[in-house]
Amino acid sequence: QVQLVESGGGQVPAGGSLRLSCTASGVTLSGYPMGWFRQAPGEERVFVAAIARGATSTYYADSAKGRFIISRDNAKNTGYLEMNSLKPEDSATYYCALGRTVMARIPADYRYWGQGTQVTVDS
Repeated sequence: QVQLVESGGGQVPAGGSLRLSCTASGVTLSGYPMGWFRQAPGEERVFVAAIARGATSTYYADSAKGRFIISRDNAKNTGYLEMNSLKPEDSATYYCALGRTVMARIPADYRYWGQGTQVTVDS
């Protein structure tokens, strides 16, 4: 049974930083591109960042460029999303997911999902 467990969310002031983790079990992480999405209340789940299987390439939504860093440690079966210079509009539930292609940008293209971790940024 595949499980993805996110952690590292919390409440921080604007300008603060958080590092989210996504630990996989029941699956070999290196076999999949990994993505991070976020969903605010009443809004759709949207793409944040993605990383290739071997971490050879990374992709970011415009809202994340220059502030967020996606990475992975396949030996630990864990992926990460480092978030810096956080803004109130970054507040959302953040989800990690394993996809079919690193170019995937919509939730339907991702096969496995975590349960999410809440990020709240105070103004």
